[in-house]
Amino acid sequence: MDEAKHYRWSEMPLEPMKAGIERQFVVGTATMVARILLKKGAHVPLHSHANEQLSCILTGALRFVFGDREVVVRPGEVLCIPPHLPHEAFALEDTENLDIFQPPREDWINGTDAYLRG
Repeated sequence: MDEAKHYRWSEMPLEPMKAGIERQFVVGTATMVARILLKKGAHVPLHSHANEQLSCILTGALRFVFGDREVVVRPGEVLCIPPHLPHEAFALEDTENLDIFQPPREDWINGTDAYLRG
């Protein structure tokens, strides 16, 4: 039988990504949760993935762009991004975001997520 695993964000190292972005993530058997810290002005470049994504803003604000559509997500709001939908994000303020992915992002796990690295 599998055992429950307990994690504390405060005890996990922050992984530096491109300018103004740091992250941590926990991977379960079928789901991944990531805590992402973005400085005001940080940009997550246009990308898409096979994973469904739920973005939950804890503090700050992110502007997501989907082609000609934009959505600003603020604390207490959740954005559901379906698989394969191209999107990018801009931090309008210093932001703490939780992203939940199903299934887990293999490119993040194996470090091939070049769009987020430097």
